[in-house]
Amino acid sequence: MSHSQDDNPITPVTAAQLNRISGQGIYTSATSVDPDAVNVAEALVATLDGTAETALLTPELQRLTDEVRQKAAFGFPRITADDGVRLSAHTIKLNTTEPRPLVIVPSGWTPFGWILFEYAYLQLALRGYHVLAYTPRGIGLTFPGPDGSFIDAPWTSGGTIDVGGPSDWADGSTVIDYAQQHFAPSRIAFLGESYGSGISQLVAAHDPAARVDAVVALSTWGDLADSLYQNDTRHLKAVQALIDFTGGPVERKFDPATRQILDDFLAGRNLDAVVAWGKERSPSSYAELTNARGVPTFISNTWHETLFPANQAIAHFEQLTVPKRLNLWIGDHAAPEGAGLSIPFSGPNLPVEEAFAWLDHHLLGADNGVPGWKPVSSQIMFTYTTEPDPESGQQVITEPAVREAATSWAEVTTSTESWYLTASSTDRRDGGLGSAPETGWKREFTAGQITAATAVDAIITTGQAEWKGNPKPYPTGTFDRRHLAVWTSGPLQAGRRIRGVPRLTLTVRSSATAATLVAYLFDVAPDDTARIITHEPFTLRELSPGEDRRATWELQAAGYDLAPNHRLMLVVNSRDQLYSDAGDGAAAGITFTAAEDTSARLVLPLG
Repeated sequence: MSHSQDDNPITPVTAAQLNRISGQGIYTSATSVDPDAVNVAEALVATLDGTAETALLTPELQRLTDEVRQKAAFGFPRITADDGVRLSAHTIKLNTTEPRPLVIVPSGWTPFGWILFEYAYLQLALRGYHVLAYTPRGIGLTFPGPDGSFIDAPWTSGGTIDVGGPSDWADGSTVIDYAQQHFAPSRIAFLGESYGSGISQLVAAHDPAARVDAVVALSTWGDLADSLYQNDTRHLKAVQALIDFTGGPVERKFDPATRQILDDFLAGRNLDAVVAWGKERSPSSYAELTNARGVPTFISNTWHETLFPANQAIAHFEQLTVPKRLNLWIGDHAAPEGAGLSIPFSGPNLPVEEAFAWLDHHLLGADNGVPGWKPVSSQIMFTYTTEPDPESGQQVITEPAVREAATSWAEVTTSTESWYLTASSTDRRDGGLGSAPETGWKREFTAGQITAATAVDAIITTGQAEWKGNPKPYPTGTFDRRHLAVWTSGPLQAGRRIRGVPRLTLTVRSSATAATLVAYLFDVAPDDTARIITHEPFTLRELSPGEDRRATWELQAAGYDLAPNHRLMLVVNSRDQLYSDAGDGAAAGITFTAAEDTSARLVLPLG
């Protein structure tokens, strides 16, 4: 089952490939899966379906496939949706007459559809589950044919992408119908990563017969509208990455109505319609349905998530009254679980192991401690111990990061601390962060430029490196003060345990009628290098020159230990590659002032 008609043949999997994927993750960019990760998946499938012409697997993977083949039968059906769309699917059916539970896995938003996580399906089968994986409609590689037609890869589904809309909910129920006919399962769970995770939650809320007994939602969203458009600022880079990662031309992958929504979003028009479209596709819009059905829901997200930022997932989690779990990890989208679903690890991949434990308890009735888990588990940023790897030159984690449990998200923050923006700090170029309000100062910069203060170098891959022990360093001396404003505290002798959602209030004046501001909170070491704690953009409109406008907004949630004698640094600029810019890159003047005691402050959550 090669991933195109005439390109790369499947090659034997090597231990070196697996080690590299383990160390670097399965993505080489926001819009490309590592070819080696695809090759592993294809080699597994070719071995299972008997099309492999030579031995393709490492001894460990060969043992895994042999063991599952002794216990189960494999299928590659097409499941026909209500409207005739044919969904590419893959089944692993245990050889038993007794009813067994089933895990249904809608694929992520990748050109490789269901094939990418073949390793995870085999692991689930070994744990005692039937497995049915499928590619949501419209997703998957599509190649131009010689005569102007198109040819789909075997794992590509027909139809056009509904982006988690009603057609995807209906498809999920059709897949359950198929499963009940062919497996007669004792219980049914949905497990998904990224796109598949949102679909999993939505199907659980909407299946007419309420047949979903548990959900695992990894790198998921709660509110799609807030994920893509928040604080009047569009998350342009994330949406463009999704559009570029469907596996085929836009006009073939999306119907005209969806193309109109995407075009409007990219152009910044008709945004009310875009928001309504996003809310319809948001599990948080149906939390009451999920609660009424009592569906146990496992949610996983990352602190530096660039596709579905943490705050909206946390807010959705807090609405749920069902048995639930929220894991927050270091890194960005899919970094914690991506490789764990794709390849064997030398040790446990906790994000995946805990997800499987959730299924084992709620589907198999395993007495594995899951009911005793506290609902919230936060991995504290960069508390891992690392040492340099002489071969790669990268840091390698030798002791994992600290994790902290809480009975609710509200319990994570136990107090707050106000830091007031002041006229000057130890660095004369910058303002300060102090414990007492200070009025009468102003700071100015020229808007319109991308600066070295950025959220990430690249979607997904910066966070993948962070997850593996290599957070992006920021040399604060390279921050161009002509195009941003900086406020820094003195060294904090006791350090700080930052836990929760920071809130920033600024008084802003702009020479333009609209301005986008992007706030970043950094941890600055004694050598002036920094690491990012959190950030968030905010857009102001209908400004009048000379008018002071108060702006208050929440930054993304953080679990971060600021070491003793490090400093806090707040940076505000006008542009980040991730977001829309209300100033359209124009060189407007931005001025920050503090006319009143409360008009310029950072409220830091502590725990």
